Amino acid sequence: MVVAVVLPWVYSGAVDSRLPLLLCCALACATTARAANRIPVTNEGGIRDRWMLADGVTLAAPAYPQAFVRRGDEVCVAVGYLVNPDGTTSDYALVKAWSSAGATSEPAPGYWSAFAEAAADALKQWRFKPRPEVTAPTKVYTVGTFVFGMRGLRNDLRQRCSVPDLAARLRELKSGARRNVMLDSLDLTPAAGGYQRDNAPGGMQR
Repeated sequence: MVVAVVLPWVYSGAVDSRLPLLLCCALACATTARAANRIPVTNEGGIRDRWMLADGVTLAAPAYPQAFVRRGDEVCVAVGYLVNPDGTTSDYALVKAWSSAGATSEPAPGYWSAFAEAAADALKQWRFKPRPEVTAPTKVYTVGTFVFGMRGLRNDLRQRCSVPDLAARLRELKSGARRNVMLDSLDLTPAAGGYQRDNAPGGMQR
């Protein structure tokens, strides 16, 4: 199931003068502790310094949703996903979408969810393994961009759903979304996580 994040689919008396300083220190310590326990976020392609495709695995591409095949629209979706320590993927969320039928507006009921689900079905088939130098793999959240019904240049369509700074995009969505457990678990501080910020198609070298 894909989590909808961005589109329907998808916080009097005497006072010790030292108190403000003590509170600031306590809050800073608490914030640091929470950040240390949160899942790092990296842009598309940014996992390649710690992860590689599992043996015999290719990056599966999504099929065009049958319910909308007759429309023939050109569509792109950017879907966030979690890479787990065992190399599987989970926690899919639509973070950006575009269609030739109406840009970012939904042209028909269930439209965005159908394309997001198709992308998630492809992502479920992706499998990774840690690079040899990584002895203790940990979770990381990233994003993949998928195109459907492409008639022109692939990169032109992909650019419609480009997410140059995933953490910033998720912060933006978090500010306007209902409480979301996955978003709350991510480290969305700028340049967080120690992962490189990249934008390569698919998130990995093929």
